[in-house]
Amino acid sequence: MIWKPNVTVAAIIERAGKYLLVEEDQQEWGIQLNQPAGHLEPNESIIQACVREVLEETAYTFIPHWLVGIYHWHSNKTNTTFIRFAFSGTVTEFDAGRMLDSGILRAAWFDLSEIRDRRDCHRSPLVMQCIDDYLAGKRYSLEIFTHYD
Repeated sequence: MIWKPNVTVAAIIERAGKYLLVEEDQQEWGIQLNQPAGHLEPNESIIQACVREVLEETAYTFIPHWLVGIYHWHSNKTNTTFIRFAFSGTVTEFDAGRMLDSGILRAAWFDLSEIRDRRDCHRSPLVMQCIDDYLAGKRYSLEIFTHYD
């Protein structure tokens, strides 16, 4: 058997003390809270994947400014290992008519107390860890990424 971790991206987007998160209907586990996040697809860079995922899950255009961290996490629920690249940045245009990805119930702005109060429905422990790292000032230049076609 060949072992392969899942490469994922996530966006930490803060505006006026609130964070843009999505509520997802995870049929097996109910409604869960997550950053706009998803999997790297063929022929896209890690940064492009994050921009695409934010648009698909929130209808906002995302401009990444920094890498917040790279996270290695194994889900015992799904027996899957994830390598997550988390970015911080800003959003610009909002496309109110855009359909959100399947399973996304809504994208909304949450303050820290709301996020902490709903910790039991976070999609993974990375949701809070990424925000905590962002709050701790972790910022790494995007110049670290090189993408070859």
